[in-house]
Amino acid sequence: MATERGTDVPTDVTDPIAYFLDDQRYHGKSERTLEAYERVLRRFEAFVSERFDVDRVGAAQRRECMAWIHSLRGGFEPSTIATYASYLNRFYDYMNRVGVFDDNPMALVMEELSESIDTNPTRRDISVPEMRAFVAAVDHPLERAVVVTLLKTGMRVGECCNLDLQDLNLEAPEIDREWDPRVGLERRPSSVFVAAAPARGATVNGEERTASNKRKRDTVVPVDDELRRSLLEWLAIRPDPVSDADPLFLDTGESWGERLTPSDVRYIVEKHARERGWYRTGGGTQENVTPHYFRHFFTTHLRDRTGDRGIVQYLRGDVAGDVIDTYTHNWGDRVRETYLEHIYAVSQ
Repeated sequence: MATERGTDVPTDVTDPIAYFLDDQRYHGKSERTLEAYERVLRRFEAFVSERFDVDRVGAAQRRECMAWIHSLRGGFEPSTIATYASYLNRFYDYMNRVGVFDDNPMALVMEELSESIDTNPTRRDISVPEMRAFVAAVDHPLERAVVVTLLKTGMRVGECCNLDLQDLNLEAPEIDREWDPRVGLERRPSSVFVAAAPARGATVNGEERTASNKRKRDTVVPVDDELRRSLLEWLAIRPDPVSDADPLFLDTGESWGERLTPSDVRYIVEKHARERGWYRTGGGTQENVTPHYFRHFFTTHLRDRTGDRGIVQYLRGDVAGDVIDTYTHNWGDRVRETYLEHIYAVSQ
């Protein structure tokens, strides 16, 4: 079995903060600690409700989280702000891992804290050679294709799961498989289209989606030779899909032919990370390697190699308006060439 879907995932949590606190109580957290968590989380809840008219903490995004941290400046010491940020990050990280929330909007905020306050949380530092050794141990074509896709594109786990075959423009004469890429990829060979539109519960391409994309705008990410090989190895054995949407990544386990879900991908990454000592039950964001860590890895290493923050922001889907238009119009001359020149290799 390549994937194993999690069980007992909650689908209707009316008070996420209370749900989180109950779970932490079951994990043995002291009442004093729980009171501190609740005080901070309720403060954040009230802030996003009053300032942004966001009625659910699960609907808050990176912008709201950053605004809340900014509102704390002047009233608290930097160390206190860092503590409050870590509480909120742990809340979102946990709720994301158990399947209540689709994403952790604090993950990127924690990376940006070094530019916002004088505290930079520690995080596992993995070199490119170490990551190559990790990828080399992933044998199953589906699992390898998913891992390499996350590492080479920086996309979120939900965005990876939402990919349909039409979102991939790739010449594949080596395998007996043909498909028509979406219109937006006609003049962009060897590329993958990451849409901004899919949302959890919405019907896209005839299929109700179980995960949301979080991009500000649609993004086209180049596919280099290394990612191409991994995708072709997967497509050569890919089963027929259950859905007419023709998902790119399909379950090859108990839910044969169904679209891979974020919990499936988290299981794949956790399984291999545990084998390498990069994941520990009870470990937090700074310690454990998860699908979102690959997005952090992509950002850090590609930004250091290119020296171009704008291109990395474009590839991540973090910029909008005229900024992204600059890269959209120069995709072939600037984004693709820069990406192919500087993207790291993850295969030995």
